[in-house]
Amino acid sequence: MLKLCKFAFHLYLLMRCEILSFGGPEQNFSIQLRREILRTPLGLDFTNEELEQESSQVHIGCYLNTQLAGVLLLKNSADHTLKMRQVAVKNEFQKMGVGKEMVVYAEKWARDNGYKTMELNARQTAVPFYLKLNYTIQGSEFTEVGIPHSKMAKQL
Repeated sequence: MLKLCKFAFHLYLLMRCEILSFGGPEQNFSIQLRREILRTPLGLDFTNEELEQESSQVHIGCYLNTQLAGVLLLKNSADHTLKMRQVAVKNEFQKMGVGKEMVVYAEKWARDNGYKTMELNARQTAVPFYLKLNYTIQGSEFTEVGIPHSKMAKQL
């Protein structure tokens, strides 16, 4: 999906989301980006086991022109349900619509592939973002990777 986005100073960037190939160079960029945004600030890193488990997951990347600006993963959770995880957008591209574009792309991919529900564990700082995209909070706040999260879901 291609989208022409207008940013500050009349700068136009071509935004596109696509499925990334597992095991290719895109995966390495994805790991680096997720490490930078999601893991390192918490003093964490990926284990080999975690990365191996990603081979069965759908990897979605969002590019601004040719630069990988964001990434998310989709994992089978239950019958007709996908779990969105590891959503990360480079700091310099946050608040530019990259995250929203990836989520919209992921939801369309999920619907096209027979899924009915998208679920996720959102960091508390991301809950307002998902609420704007019509996700609802499911249950009470909980701690994951040492920080507060809320389980959220959306019927597709």
